Formats: sequence, structure tokens, C-alpha cells
Amino acid sequence: MKMRYIVCIFSIIMLGVMFGNVLIYYEKEEDSVDILFYNDKMKQMEIDYQEGMSQSDIEKIHECNLIPIEAPDYLAQLNKRLKDGDLILDFYVNGQLTGKAVWDTERQNYQKLKKQLFYKDILICMILMGIGYFVMIILYVSFIRPFNRLQNFTAEIAKGNLDFPLPMEKHNFFGAFTESFDIMREELQKAKEREYLANRSKKEVIAEVSHDIKTPLATIKAACEVIQVKEKNLDTLEKINVIAGKAEMIDSLVGNMFHATLEELEVLKVEVTEESSVEVEQMFRELKYYGEIVILNPVPECLVFMDKLRLQQVIDNIINNSYKYAGTEIDVMFEETGDGIQIKIQDRGTGVPDEELALITEKFYRGNNTKGKAGSGLGLYLAKEFMKQMGGGLECYNQKGFVVVLYIRKV
Repeated sequence: MKMRYIVCIFSIIMLGVMFGNVLIYYEKEEDSVDILFYNDKMKQMEIDYQEGMSQSDIEKIHECNLIPIEAPDYLAQLNKRLKDGDLILDFYVNGQLTGKAVWDTERQNYQKLKKQLFYKDILICMILMGIGYFVMIILYVSFIRPFNRLQNFTAEIAKGNLDFPLPMEKHNFFGAFTESFDIMREELQKAKEREYLANRSKKEVIAEVSHDIKTPLATIKAACEVIQVKEKNLDTLEKINVIAGKAEMIDSLVGNMFHATLEELEVLKVEVTEESSVEVEQMFRELKYYGEIVILNPVPECLVFMDKLRLQQVIDNIINNSYKYAGTEIDVMFEETGDGIQIKIQDRGTGVPDEELALITEKFYRGNNTKGKAGSGLGLYLAKEFMKQMGGGLECYNQKGFVVVLYIRKV
């Protein structure tokens, strides 16, 4: 039974008791005086008076007061005794009314006593109500409320809300019990965090390895294509075709794995260090298998902030895209700016439609010219994210072909 129901029932019972006292106090009293008894007294008093007994003796024997009609204050005494609620009877002698006989029936004292008892009963009821409410408050604070909180706590834990705290109070009789539940919640939360971090770490490793494998695979595929064009020996050409086919299969499988894993991750890790800008030029020279890459000017020598692995992946992706979709000579030009180095990579193809320029760096977006060509729509998206995390940037536009500009921050 809920606490509020108990409070309501207790209040109704106590109010009922007080209302009963009020009804008893105001109920009409019945006349409980024995008139026959006093009539017999009147007859005896008349006999005593005829036998010559004095008024004071009669009053003493019969415990009454006689008010003679001849008394100067007859009416005043009579009115006073009427107000007091005394019993008043006519006193006759030889058939003639001589006065009034008055008996004190203690009605007034009874009314005073009744009033006092009424107030005492009301006071006792109010005290009992106060004590009852106090006891119920103690029971609620010490026993019922902790259990209600435990009920809410377990409901939230069942929903998976492990951040829901279980407050502990100083005079809680179930303090140790409550503390154990809260410790259990904290341990569950830690276990859940560890599980999340472990799963995320595994997925990050899979994503990193998948993407890292694609870089050398692209080089292998490009080298195979060059050999397929130049090689004349049929036996060697057949083996190269097998290598190229398997490389394509591996690239497709790794792409699927990378695509599925990256959907659950925001970005891959980038660890920025201070490196020489000469390393950037060397990255382009290592990609000669893609085709004709023309470095128009040497890179300005300075220290730059970069992650060598991620920057290599960015460059590989851009060169691979230009080779795949344009198939022309690729020009690379370096320019030193105020706070960094600008790398301009330009092919001589038809470029990207203007309506697609703003979308090609979005996750999973592929243009209209990608049909029949392998890809996941993540290359330029990841390239832009990697450059941003290295403190630089990436920009794309059309200018006598497709142009990608990389910004690397100087130390």
C-alpha cells in the first residue's frame, strides 16, 4: 500500500473521532430527574411543616431550599435558580401554595465538566494525529523513500542509464545496502566504458590497417598496369595479369571492410610531428608508377607539422584519383606562404562539374563519372579530415583541369 493511502486513511479515522466528539457534545440531553422521588419528598415536607418543624430543619433533612412567596426577593431567587437549571417544585401546605422547593441537580457542574472533557478529547486527538504524522514521516524517510529510490534506480539501470546516481543519506538504515548498489552501478559503467573503448580500438585498428593496405595496393596496381603496357613476354604478362587481378580482388575486399568499419568511427587517428618539408617532395617522387608526374619547382625547405603516414595517404589518393579519372600529366607546384606551404596538384582533364565540386569531399559521395570504376567515396573525405587534423587544409576547384590545393602549416 502506498504511503499516501496510509496517510489518508489515518487522517479520515482521526477526523471521524473528532467529529464524533462534536456530535456527543452538542446532542440534546434527556431529563434524568426522578420526579416521583421528589414528589414523595414534597409530601413528607408538607407533613413535617404541619407538625411544626422549622424551615431550616426541613431544608437540612430534605437537602433543598424553600423560597416563601412572602420573601421580598422571591422572583429574583426563582429566576436565578431557573438559570442554574435547578429542579423547582411548588410547595403546598393544606392545599395552599406557600412557596417553592428547589433542589440543586448539579446540571451546571455537569455542563462545565462535559465542556472540559470535550476540549480534552479534541486536544488528545490532535496530539495523536501529530504523533501519527511524525511516525509516518520517520517511516517514509528512513524506510519507504530509500526503497522507492532503489526501485527508480534499478529501473534506470535496466534501461541502460548507468549515469543515474543513487544518493546516500546520513541516517539511512540501508546505507550499506544503498552503497553496494551504487558501487555496482559504477563498476557496470566502467565495464561498459572499457567494452566501448576496446571495440572502438579494434575498429580503429581495422580501419587504419584497411586504409594503409590500400596505399601499397594502389602502387602495385599502377606498377602492374605499366608492366602490362611495356612487357612483351607472354608468360611474364600472364603472371602480371594474375597479380593485377588478385590485387584488384584484395582492393575490393579491403574497401568493403574499410567502408563497413568507418561507418561506426568518426575519423582515424592523426599524430602530428615536426618534419622537414623535403619529405613532401619525396612522397611525390615515389609515385612515378602512376604516370607522368611533373614537379614544377622544388619545395621550400623548412620544418612543417604533419603526420607522414596520413599525408602520404592524402597524396596517394589525390594522384590515384587524377590518374583514374583524368589519365593525363599531373603537375605539382610548391609555394611558400606566410605561415605554411601550399601544394598545388593539377591534372589536365575535363575537371569536375561545378555542381559536384562542393560535394566531392563529403563522406561516401561519388560523382557521375565514377560508374564502372572502383572506389568507396571516402578518399577525398578522409584527405580533407587528415589535413584539417594536421592544422592545414584542402581545397578543390577547376582550372584547365581538376586542381587540389593542400595547405601544410610551418613550425
